[in-house]
Formats: sequence, structure tokens, C-alpha cells
Amino acid sequence: MAAITGKVLKGTVHKYGADVNTDAIIPARYLNVSEPGELAQHCMEDIDTDFVKKVKPGDIIVASTNFGCGSSREHAPLAIKAAGVSCVIAGSFARIFFRNAINIGLPLLESPEAATATRDGDRLEVDLASGLIKNLTLGKEFRAAPYPEFMAGIIEAGGLIEYTRRKIEKARK
Repeated sequence: MAAITGKVLKGTVHKYGADVNTDAIIPARYLNVSEPGELAQHCMEDIDTDFVKKVKPGDIIVASTNFGCGSSREHAPLAIKAAGVSCVIAGSFARIFFRNAINIGLPLLESPEAATATRDGDRLEVDLASGLIKNLTLGKEFRAAPYPEFMAGIIEAGGLIEYTRRKIEKARK
């Protein structure tokens, strides 16, 4: 886990329920947009019209189960990351959303216990290297599985493209 050792995130929770699909994360009417900053302006707008007004850099989305279900668009995790969200914690994720998020460097943590106990507005501290999730508001701790080393490297690099570029550069030396 050397790639993200010491990486601790802190933020306020924006809580959602089960089956938040990619259309809810970034509505299909914005799929002709590819600029992350513009996507961020419309993140979650169909299920939380105030999300972009409330979210602050470093904040954390917490959801129940099956977060990111629906179409396989990479726009969804990109919009979340560009909105300033530091990570998403859920009981479970749609597999293609999970992979797309890792590929763009957005950390996701599966913790059914944290997803159930955490409330909107709670403050969390998340240690990506260990998978420790501390709810500072409630004084409770939860666990998520830490990332395998290669995935931690992708997240630390900010995504798969930068990770690959660094590996190629290192191999050339």
C-alpha cells in the first residue's frame, strides 16, 4: 500500500440511498459535455438540486447499495471528482462504475456498516491506506478493504493514464 500510505481524507457527508444510477449522477442531457468542470456543475442535480451549492472540496458521498448502476459512462465518476468529492463510500457499487472511478483516480470504499450508520452532514476521516473510516460526528469507526497495491498506485497517480505514463517513464530510465 505504499502508494497511498498516509493519505487521509476529511470531509462532510452527502448521503444518498440505494440504486443511485449514472443518470442521477450526471443526467444524460449533459453527455455531450466532456469538460470535467462543466460536468461538475450538473452533478447529482436530478436527485439533489442543491448538491453543487453545498459540496465543498474534500466532501464525501455516502450511499446505501448499488451506487453507480446503469450505463457505463465515465462521465459519472468524472463529474463527482470534478465537483470536489474526495471519495465515495457505499455498501456496494456497480462494477463498471467502480472500475471507471478507479481509472480516473476517484477512491471508492465498500463498507455496508459505514453506509448504514453515517448520516447526511456527518464529518468523516478516511485513511485510504488502511481502509479505516472514522465518523468524527458519531465517534464511531468502520472498516473497508484497503486497495491492492496496483489500484492504490492508480488512485495516487490521479488515474490510469497518469499511472501508465509514470510506469513507462520509469521503465525508460
